[in-house]
Amino acid sequence: MPTPRFDRPRTALHRVKLLHTAIWAFFAACILAIPLAAAAGRFSLAIVLIGVVAVEVVVLLANGFRCPLTGVAARYTEQRQDNFDIYLPLWLARYNKQIFGALYLAGIAYAPVLWRSSGAG
Repeated sequence: MPTPRFDRPRTALHRVKLLHTAIWAFFAACILAIPLAAAAGRFSLAIVLIGVVAVEVVVLLANGFRCPLTGVAARYTEQRQDNFDIYLPLWLARYNKQIFGALYLAGIAYAPVLWRSSGAG
């Protein structure tokens, strides 16, 4: 039986998209966890999550507000729709920065309010 031949660029693109999606899920979870940690009174955790996401924001800013993996994925395909480099629905990939940027800023604003009202501040 002959060995199946895999399309190497397609396999590479799939791997980049999987990695990009996993990293996106990690940062999305961090952003969503910020107000939850604050609401639970875990302000140290909220600060750590804010800092972790801030590192990602710096990476995005340093790369022209694009994920570095977008450039890697572009090597393996001519496609350029908003989700060519990640396994997200097109609408979410298109508005990802606006949605999660707003949630991140809201979490940053919400955590100190809860901290002050808890009597810790």
